Amino acid sequence: MAQYFVIHPQTPQTRLIHQAVEILRNGGVVAYPTDSSYALGCVLGNKEAQERIRAIRGVDEDHHFTLVCRNLAELSAYAQVDNSQFRLLKANTPGQYTFILKATRELPRRLQHPKRSTVGLRVPQHAVTQALLEELDQPLLSMTLLLPNGANEPLNEAWEIRDQLEHQLDLVIDAGACSAEPTTVIDLTGEAPRLTRLGAGDPKPFGL
Repeated sequence: MAQYFVIHPQTPQTRLIHQAVEILRNGGVVAYPTDSSYALGCVLGNKEAQERIRAIRGVDEDHHFTLVCRNLAELSAYAQVDNSQFRLLKANTPGQYTFILKATRELPRRLQHPKRSTVGLRVPQHAVTQALLEELDQPLLSMTLLLPNGANEPLNEAWEIRDQLEHQLDLVIDAGACSAEPTTVIDLTGEAPRLTRLGAGDPKPFGL
C-alpha cells in the first residue's frame, strides 16, 4: 500500500523530501506533483520500476519516458542540443513543456525511443519537484499520470491518485491540486519545432 506524504507546495519539508528520495532509491514508483499535471516517477537505473510505470499507464515500449531534469545544464548531458535549440530551451525552461531531442550516446538505449533514438526531456517549475531532483542528484524517469481507462485528462488530485492506485504505487505526494493539463510536447529533432501535443505550455514561443 502506498505511503502518503503531504508536502508544502512552496516550502517543501526537508525531512519528507529525504524520505521520498529514499523510497525512489529503493526502487519505488512515486506519484508526484509538477507545474502541469501529476506524474509517475522512478530512478533511471531501475528497469523493474520502469515496467511498473508502463503497466500503470498501459503503454508499450514505443511510448516515450521523460527525463525530468533540474536545469538546462543537466538536460544537455542527455540530449544533443545545437545553438538554436539551446536558445529556445534557455528562453522556455523551466516551464510546462516536454522537449523531444536526439539522445546522446551516453544515454542507455532502453531510455531512448526504440526507432528514433530520441528522448523526452523537461525542466519543471515546481518547488516540490525541484527539491526531489536536488536531493536525488539525478533526473527522474517519468510519465504523465494518465490512466488507460479512456480518461482525457491526467489525475490532478493526490487523494484521487491514492484511491485508484494505492496498491500499485509506493508513495503519493500531496502538494495540492495540479493543472488538469499535461505538458505541451515540442519535437525539436527536425529543421523547425513541431507540436506533438498541446497541453499547459503556450506553443507560441516556438512559432506554433
